[in-house]
Amino acid sequence: MRATEILELRPEGLFCPGGGFFIDPQQPVDRTLVTHGHGDHCRPGSRALLATADTCAIAQTRYGAEAFGRVEHAKLGEQMRIGEVDVRFVPAGHVRGSAQIIVEQAGQRVIVSGDYKRASDPTCLPFEPVPCDLFVTEATFGLPVFRHPPIQEELDRLMASLAAFPDRCHVIGAYALGKAQRMIAELRARGYDRPIWLHGALVKLTTLYQDLGVEMGEIRQVMASDKKDLAGEIVIAPPSALQDRWARRLPDPLPVGASGWMQVRARARQRRVELPLIVSDHCDWDALCATIKEVQAETVWVTHGAEEALVHWCQQQGMTAAPLSIAGLGEEED
Repeated sequence: MRATEILELRPEGLFCPGGGFFIDPQQPVDRTLVTHGHGDHCRPGSRALLATADTCAIAQTRYGAEAFGRVEHAKLGEQMRIGEVDVRFVPAGHVRGSAQIIVEQAGQRVIVSGDYKRASDPTCLPFEPVPCDLFVTEATFGLPVFRHPPIQEELDRLMASLAAFPDRCHVIGAYALGKAQRMIAELRARGYDRPIWLHGALVKLTTLYQDLGVEMGEIRQVMASDKKDLAGEIVIAPPSALQDRWARRLPDPLPVGASGWMQVRARARQRRVELPLIVSDHCDWDALCATIKEVQAETVWVTHGAEEALVHWCQQQGMTAAPLSIAGLGEEED
């Protein structure tokens, strides 16, 4: 058996015939193994869900306790037998609970990375590289132009802006799962100890992160504040809220973007961001290439992003590579 026979692409997504399960399917199925809780990877309605305990908690917080017929927890690093294959979950470093899914059969090993990053993140376990025969990788920022600076440099810029504009409310547009909580945790690790204010849409998942042991410090809700209370403070909200009527309740808001896409100036201008911070929960080009080399896969399947450039790079390195182009795996608010 070849590694490329362990998984096959079906209309629903990646399917493992030997195990009878899908990985991150794009529609409800009988059994799904899920890498992490973002909506383009974890969709409600399947009869059975297998994921890490934290990802299961995130899925049920987002979709409700009855969103899946049966929920099973996978322990990181623990091998389990499913049908004719062995399965193991190992950390992916993307968001809380995120995991790569390792599938082994007949001496061949396949790894589905899901989304991942190599930068440090106080809210989740770091990516664990594992050698394999076939590596299924994301390519969200799979172009050589994307180089992400260290997050501390971006936080330096945020702190400088707070000092320069002490009466303006800095409202950070951050994705509701992962980015918002990472920004809070990174600010706390840096020593920022003032209350951090949240848009109501971020409260449930941020509270869950706290329940899972992530230190967030004092968190307050914007809806419970007077306008004058927010002058000079940090507010975190979904990116869409920066241009919404909701932002009018803030005192002289300074829109801040926190995303890998902030490297694209046109994207920042489109969102009317005054302070673009390049903070990503995905790998940049260099990290993608380094990871692919590190796992030593002979074959690489590329999905979710700029597939062609990374496929071409892999082929130049002597690997067999192909794009997957799975419908529904699109650009998220990173």
